[in-house]
Amino acid sequence: MASMGRKLVGLVVCGLLVMVMVQGAVARQQYPKQSKCMEKQYKQCYNVWHTCPKACPYACDVDCDVCKPICKCDKPGAVCQDPRFIGGDGVTFYFHGRKDRDFCLLSDSNLHINAHFIGKRNPAMNRDFTWVQSIGVLFDDHRLFIGAQKTATWDASVDRLSIAFDGEPIFLPASEGTKWQSAATPSVTIARSRDTNGVVVEVDGRFKIMATVVPITDEESRVHGYGMNGEDCLAHLELGFKFYSLADDVHGVLGQTYGKDYTSRVKIASDMPIMGGEREFASSGLFTTDCSVARLIRGRVDIKAASEFAPLECGSGMNGNGIVCKK
Repeated sequence: MASMGRKLVGLVVCGLLVMVMVQGAVARQQYPKQSKCMEKQYKQCYNVWHTCPKACPYACDVDCDVCKPICKCDKPGAVCQDPRFIGGDGVTFYFHGRKDRDFCLLSDSNLHINAHFIGKRNPAMNRDFTWVQSIGVLFDDHRLFIGAQKTATWDASVDRLSIAFDGEPIFLPASEGTKWQSAATPSVTIARSRDTNGVVVEVDGRFKIMATVVPITDEESRVHGYGMNGEDCLAHLELGFKFYSLADDVHGVLGQTYGKDYTSRVKIASDMPIMGGEREFASSGLFTTDCSVARLIRGRVDIKAASEFAPLECGSGMNGNGIVCKK
């Protein structure tokens, strides 16, 4: 009997250990909080994992130079949260726009980026809560789509990214470092920055886009009064942009902050400096170039091809994988 009792105790302890291990694994999947330096020239820091700061539990970068983690949303070129921008001049501001509308983030002579906003109406305020759900990028005669798929319950182990290049869906195996390169345009590469929900898109000598899909958490909803109902976690993109060859008169919500003679239009001393200009930056579609500040030169981009793609609505079902485009 004593022997059987010891066996039962052993089984119970083993079962508890397994449960703890499983719960820990689930927690790590739900809330990934680590990042590492990926630049091989920093030998002391390369491939070393760091815990993300509490201010950015979902996504952070490692400053390989000092070998410390920093929030992706604290760097120039960042577009995160509601949406919070950090301009090329280093100034932080907010641009709320409107839910279910498209706005021009950047427009240059041969590069145009629009963003589609999703959101929720707060009856107590005169504006929507908004987040960037997807972006449409036009350059040369190419069109790039990056979007967050709609989902009710967030699971970080399930990929909610949709990517398409020139109208063709791009599917990457769920493994960090997996890379896709365009056969027709080798300068275009897309690589996973994590197993799921994170990619880096780069066009040599032109620009780099870091995109991560994140949800609105229950805690965020409680603190900010978003009023989440459990039917949609409002998965959205946190973005980081780097530009290598912009003109002096570049424009757009974010683009203007890289202009040669740009002076910030927001009240820096304000607790929440807001950039206005909804009408100025409004676009009729994700791949249209009809905002009033457009700088794209006709002929540099195949406008006909862009307009043909513009009426397409790109996204996915609540639990679907990949991307579905329909008119």
